Amino acid sequence: MVDVRVTSGALSGTWKSGVAVFRGIPYAAAPVGANRFAAPQPAKSWDGVRPAVSFGPPPPQSDALGRGPSGVSGDDWLTVNVWSPAPGPAAKLPVLVWIYGGAYTLGSAAWPEYDGGHLARAGVVLVTLNYRLGIEGFAHLAGAPANRGLLDQVAALEWVHENIAAFGGDPGRVTIFGESAGGGAVAALLAMPRATGLFRGAVAQSMPGTFLTPELAADIAEACAAELDLPPTADALATIDPARLAAAGDAVTATAPARTDRWGPAASRSILFAPIVDGDTLPTTPWQALASGAARDVTLLAGHTRDEHRLFTAMFGPATPDQTETALRLLAPTPDSYREFDPAQRHELVQSDWLFRMPTLHLADAQLAGGGRAYFYELTWPAPGLGGILGACHGLDVPLVFGNLTSGGPAALLGETPGPEAIELSARMRSAWTAFATNGDPGWPAYRPDEFLTQILDVPGAVTPYPEQPSRKIWQNHKFAPLTLRP
Repeated sequence: MVDVRVTSGALSGTWKSGVAVFRGIPYAAAPVGANRFAAPQPAKSWDGVRPAVSFGPPPPQSDALGRGPSGVSGDDWLTVNVWSPAPGPAAKLPVLVWIYGGAYTLGSAAWPEYDGGHLARAGVVLVTLNYRLGIEGFAHLAGAPANRGLLDQVAALEWVHENIAAFGGDPGRVTIFGESAGGGAVAALLAMPRATGLFRGAVAQSMPGTFLTPELAADIAEACAAELDLPPTADALATIDPARLAAAGDAVTATAPARTDRWGPAASRSILFAPIVDGDTLPTTPWQALASGAARDVTLLAGHTRDEHRLFTAMFGPATPDQTETALRLLAPTPDSYREFDPAQRHELVQSDWLFRMPTLHLADAQLAGGGRAYFYELTWPAPGLGGILGACHGLDVPLVFGNLTSGGPAALLGETPGPEAIELSARMRSAWTAFATNGDPGWPAYRPDEFLTQILDVPGAVTPYPEQPSRKIWQNHKFAPLTLRP
């Protein structure tokens, strides 16, 4: 056992393979009762030594992936977990704080793919956190602050700032990183005044470009509340069991494509919960904020996979010609933008570009425009899972960065037994991410205007100008404005 003391009390963790592990530490009070739909409140103190050996319960969430209950019950959804190779204030190690993805509707820091042991053994303190999801965290409700899930993340980062030294971390060397919706949260935190000064580095992996206007978010919240015959207010929904509320969100999401005429691209992709550009918690989109210099003091590492949408194609099947035309009409800068591409590729390309590739690229461009520093990568190594049909698909970076090549859902992308290429690439990516956390440099040239140098993550790898130039040209003048209600 290993003991540390944080602001709320003493903790007892365990050693595992040379790393001290602390699980289920409250960073805020349970968001239930009077705290339901409120901004996160301070965690309660405790007497004695609190065992920190089990993960906290996951936040109420969508059952879209069918991963089932975690076996952990309770209301303490807002917890952090820490892996440290050298607990104690003398170590002063760099800190990596992970924000999971899952379309802002599902996820848990307890999932095995997020075990921090491999990264911690590389010489960093690794923190993972839970935050509110779906209606609990992102529905736009009367009587509740917007972006509660993001406010949870800020509270967790404040906890890190106050307490990480006890675990061997340096509060002045904190880097946040996240993939998919976690990458979107990273981008949002870069734009949030409340998060200023809480981290010096940020890694946005496959950042989605979905941010909502208050009008669209309120309309979606009204539809979710209507599933329960209630008004979309915090007071009314606070009476509903969280699991039932999550099911109501799932029900509306399942019918979302039928609402495309009103909700536009958000409905077409069934993405109904996302950060809201409310003018307060999130004053502007991340691209606007970074271009204005809001994060010039933070070093950015951003990138995406080459075949982002291939995973979804494998899950839902290839698109019909009508579906392709609809996607081009709703998502592309112009309906003719992709005419130069093979018709069989258009649907996958426009979905990849609109949802992940171009938002991430534009984030790096905005960081340069605002006077900041950025590095860029593209993961092109093809996943061998499912017979090799996935390419370099969405989510492939997660097992490679964490080094968890045989545990957790994304590990299936690597096939039954990870081969030498997966092992080699994972080691290189872990080295790059920990180097970035340590000194702000992942080990390849910075992304600069007119050069756009990009690290290709493959076996072997290379540094080249950004390789997806046809897509870049299509989207170069596009403004990723918040998604809004359609007339």
